[in-house]
Amino acid sequence: QVQLVESGGGLVQAGDSLRLSCAASGRTFSGYAMGWFRQAPGKEREFVAGINWSGSTYSADSVLGRFTISRDNAKSTVYLEMNNLKPEDTAVYYCAVGKGPYGSYSRNSYNYWGQGTQVTVSS
Repeated sequence: QVQLVESGGGLVQAGDSLRLSCAASGRTFSGYAMGWFRQAPGKEREFVAGINWSGSTYSADSVLGRFTISRDNAKSTVYLEMNNLKPEDTAVYYCAVGKGPYGSYSRNSYNYWGQGTQVTVSS
């Protein structure tokens, strides 16, 4: 059974930083893409950042230059380093496992999801 557990969320002020972690278990993940999505109240779940099996990354324009995704295959863990946080970054953040080695901006490219971790940024 594939399981993803996110951690690292919290309440911070604008301009602060947070590092989210997502620990995966249940199978080998090194050959699969991983991604981070977020969902704010009343809004659709949106793509934040993704990392392919090779380590190549891609991010949403809204977080480019502020958020960095990385992975540690030995620990089956994916990270999201978030800097210069803004109130509009407030959301529940979810990690996901891709259906294959390459992910995309679409939710349809991912088939396993964590329960999410809350990030709240005050102004």
